Amino acid sequence: MRLVMIDNYDSFTYNLVQLFYEFDLEVAVLRNDRVSIEEIETMEPRWICISPGPKDPRHSGISRETVRRFAPRVPILGVCLGMQVINEVFGGKTLKAPVPVHGKRTRVDHNGRGILSGIPSPFLAARYHSLCIQPRSEDIIVTAYSPDGVIMAIEHQLWPLFGVQFHPESFMSEHGIEIARNFLEQPLPGAMDHVEVTPLTSDSTTRRPHAVARHCPFPGRMT
Repeated sequence: MRLVMIDNYDSFTYNLVQLFYEFDLEVAVLRNDRVSIEEIETMEPRWICISPGPKDPRHSGISRETVRRFAPRVPILGVCLGMQVINEVFGGKTLKAPVPVHGKRTRVDHNGRGILSGIPSPFLAARYHSLCIQPRSEDIIVTAYSPDGVIMAIEHQLWPLFGVQFHPESFMSEHGIEIARNFLEQPLPGAMDHVEVTPLTSDSTTRRPHAVARHCPFPGRMT
């Protein structure tokens, strides 16, 4: 089974590739300005990942058109810039973040939906971004926030379309393997079954979080 990675010329792209290699997948890395939608179609991807990038969605090449074309029928994960791309495809805005966050590990509070199913809330994740999103579509559901109210994860109401502002592939992030597995096990739209994947390594444990303030914008999720 093949995962297509749209590379937005980011240093984290191959860290994401390595994360998916944990599941023994074929990963095709395609530069955002060196591939066409038709070429992606011929590859028949089972999954698509839109990588982070150093700029904003206006400079993401084929990324936005990839989301438009494949979202109704192929599971898609957008990471950092990739999440911003998904949000803009559905009419949302990309804004300057209240405070740029680069190379910091912060808390993520979430509601346990989609690719965050089974992940403790809160958990700690690596952030590298100076932009944030403002959704404007009822189809886009916010599933996670940072302590300062910045959106950390979204999903589509009907399609297997997900975005995270944090970097699950980073060594500073907890539960990266589990988040990747949750994404890979998403069923195709209209399918009754789903793929079960297992990491190649037997050690898929995660780091225990440090003590953090227990605030969550999702009432009832925390004990």
